[in-house]
Amino acid sequence: MQYPDDEKVTDDFELAGVPDSFQRLWTPYRMAYVKGGQHQFQDKDDCPFCAAPTRSDEQSLIVHRGQSCFVLLNLYPYNPGHLLICPYRHVPNYDDITAEETAEMGALTQHSMRVLRQVSNAKGFNLGMNQGLAGGAGISAHLHQHVVPRWGGDGNFFPIIANSKAISATLGEVRSEVANAWDQV
Repeated sequence: MQYPDDEKVTDDFELAGVPDSFQRLWTPYRMAYVKGGQHQFQDKDDCPFCAAPTRSDEQSLIVHRGQSCFVLLNLYPYNPGHLLICPYRHVPNYDDITAEETAEMGALTQHSMRVLRQVSNAKGFNLGMNQGLAGGAGISAHLHQHVVPRWGGDGNFFPIIANSKAISATLGEVRSEVANAWDQV
């Protein structure tokens, strides 16, 4: 179907190649991130994960402070309750942390899952670490693990890359709920 004035906003560019079944989601706004956004936090003086523990839990969205690691809400969550587990030390890779930090990160991941099941009835989780610029880490200089709660029918990969995810609660509400339940689980 052609709309009035289509020719003013479209071009006559012909695509090369063989058509396939894949749809493309064009996200040119992501190019700024790909080209330079990952380089913005290189040392502990400007790292948001190093700054977070120096502020109040409410300001930094921290839900738990451990001995060597802490847990906070992701400022840009994929789903409500999306948590990050960070060592206090400013290190970039999983193989840079000590055995104690590794053990606490694992224990905090498990506890995060239990808490999110209780407060939000999460039915599944995505866990992961993106390490290094090539690995897609948004803040590559400071190791962090994602704990993303999931529910049946909550969406799929497309809302994440298409920038169209509806988050049903404020960060402050979710932080309070998770922090209040932390010691109860």
